[in-house]
Amino acid sequence: MSKRDVVFPAGRQALYQRNRYSPAVRSNGFLFVSGQVGSREDGSPEPELEAQVRLAFANLNAVLAAAGCRFDDVVDVTLFVVDPERNFERIWAIVPEFWGEAPHPTLTGIGATWLYGFQFEIKAIAKLPESVAD
Repeated sequence: MSKRDVVFPAGRQALYQRNRYSPAVRSNGFLFVSGQVGSREDGSPEPELEAQVRLAFANLNAVLAAAGCRFDDVVDVTLFVVDPERNFERIWAIVPEFWGEAPHPTLTGIGATWLYGFQFEIKAIAKLPESVAD
């Protein structure tokens, strides 16, 4: 069995090790990014929803950057939202700040009842740039 090619963003390795998962794994030209939440450096949730969404995207972008990617390299996104009927429009108003121009990645949105104290989580798959994938 081959060892996973794990990517850690700067300053967050202890948080991932404590929670026993990898933030991202490179495989076959793709980067598979674990769900990113609006967590502060100590792992606690950002309390306000809009700030939590922005921080989740910042955390996602930090993982992508650590792998030599940008959000433009993302091909697939899964959003997890607690109480989507109440929160979706508030979240969706923030997404364009990070989403970039068309063509956009594919999207799956999932309503959740519990996200470990968070209200929003974003998981992504990115195509590694040729210079990084080789």
